[in-house]
Amino acid sequence: MIQIFSTFEHSTNLELAISSLEKNGINKENIFAVPLTNRKTQRRMFDSIHNADGISLISTGAMLGTAFAVIGASVGFKLAWGPIYWGLIGTGAGFILGFLIDLFYYRVIKKQQRLLSVKNSEIIIIVECEENKGDIVEEVLWHHLALGTARIIS
Repeated sequence: MIQIFSTFEHSTNLELAISSLEKNGINKENIFAVPLTNRKTQRRMFDSIHNADGISLISTGAMLGTAFAVIGASVGFKLAWGPIYWGLIGTGAGFILGFLIDLFYYRVIKKQQRLLSVKNSEIIIIVECEENKGDIVEEVLWHHLALGTARIIS
């Protein structure tokens, strides 16, 4: 006996795959479907040392800080405090402005996009069959757009 694990998106292809498996001689008792649940909590905005999602809130701040530093230093030659102080003030103001832009973008705009495009969770299918039917089962699963398969021989 072998077990074949497969993942599907929740769609009609899943139902077609299960009915095709039954037509190919796999009993209903040997087909097990497990739906995965969606995330209920929101993702954290700030990364930790152990968890990063690839979203950087400081990249726009660094770019604007650099640009504002150059502008502040250039204008600072004509102002009372001089180019160094105005360059540092420009750096701080640009960084804070860029950080706030990114924070607004990921908190408000991306959140609305995430709510509009809710992705259905995946479903794991476990099929238990004899070794001689393993290739047929995998072929049926791939034909019906499985996201991935794995075979375990027991």
